Amino acid sequence: MLYTLLYPLRDAIPAFRIFGYVSFRMVFAVLTSMILVVWLGPKFFKFLHSINFKENIRSDGPQTHQEKSGTPTMGGLLIISSMSISLFIWGNLTNIYFLMLWFCSFLLSALGFYDDYCKATRSSKGGIKAGTKFLLQIGIGAIFSVFVYLHPFDDTELHTQLFLPFLKDPIINMGIVAIPVWIFLITGFSNAVNLTDGLDGLATGLSVIALTALSIIVYITGLSAISEYLLIPFISEANEWAIFAGALIGASVAFLWYNSYPAQVFMGDTGSLMLGGAFAMTGILIKREVLILILGAIFVAETLSVILQVGSYKLRKKRIFKMAPLHHHYELGGIHENKIVVRFWIIGILLALVSLSSLKII
Repeated sequence: MLYTLLYPLRDAIPAFRIFGYVSFRMVFAVLTSMILVVWLGPKFFKFLHSINFKENIRSDGPQTHQEKSGTPTMGGLLIISSMSISLFIWGNLTNIYFLMLWFCSFLLSALGFYDDYCKATRSSKGGIKAGTKFLLQIGIGAIFSVFVYLHPFDDTELHTQLFLPFLKDPIINMGIVAIPVWIFLITGFSNAVNLTDGLDGLATGLSVIALTALSIIVYITGLSAISEYLLIPFISEANEWAIFAGALIGASVAFLWYNSYPAQVFMGDTGSLMLGGAFAMTGILIKREVLILILGAIFVAETLSVILQVGSYKLRKKRIFKMAPLHHHYELGGIHENKIVVRFWIIGILLALVSLSSLKII
């Protein structure tokens, strides 16, 4: 809003030129969303307690989790609302890709909210039916993917090119096949973060790490001199998307203050579906579809552990892991959840460093 309203007045009031600097608006987008979460958090948690929106802990999981029963859920509402206010203030509301990122993230959060609402009110045991939820995720992914396909960044076919990490040139033009690939990534990461959200601060912390690394890549993708030096494709629209990532990071970091062990609130599907989807959509826009698989490798591993567990049991009637997703396997192995979370964060940081190191190789 400030960019749209004040930046056009820069000739009359030179001080307004500052709103043209993406770095300035990105920093304040981070700070604004952080402040909002910290300020609104305690009031929001009391409200959740008052309406009895509490987490129902599965009985077949680690028994130490039973003490968490009754912890407020739907904390993702705090993330999406604080992020949205920050984006409205600091974002460029004329950038159509920025608006599409925001819109589809909101849709995923709304889907997660409805699922959490059904669970909390027990109007639907287990929430929305898995098949219905999956189809709706695909639908939201399709909205974003078709939009990006029909609205290329420029006159080239850059938006459908597939780049590999450590290589500067694309390996193939995916063409219309890009649409199902993008839908798969959006749906996959949306569910992957949801599956990872099983220990206090695990999914939130990993999301902050992955989004921080991704936001750096997003920002430099929109700077012609730096992107040329680092041998990555230049996309003039991209630095505005860094403001989106910044607002999401700020809200998530502040939420981690309350979500770390012992958690005062859970983000629920309201937050996890949105975080995973936003991560994937941002990676798609900057042409890093393969890189986000490395950057989000822990999310991928958590998802694969569930697939392998279910597949093995159906085919062999044997389980590979003590429990899936993967973090519960280690927990049942006697490792305290705090140690699991910190170790996963460390791995996430290493993956972020590897991802950033891929920017200028050959």
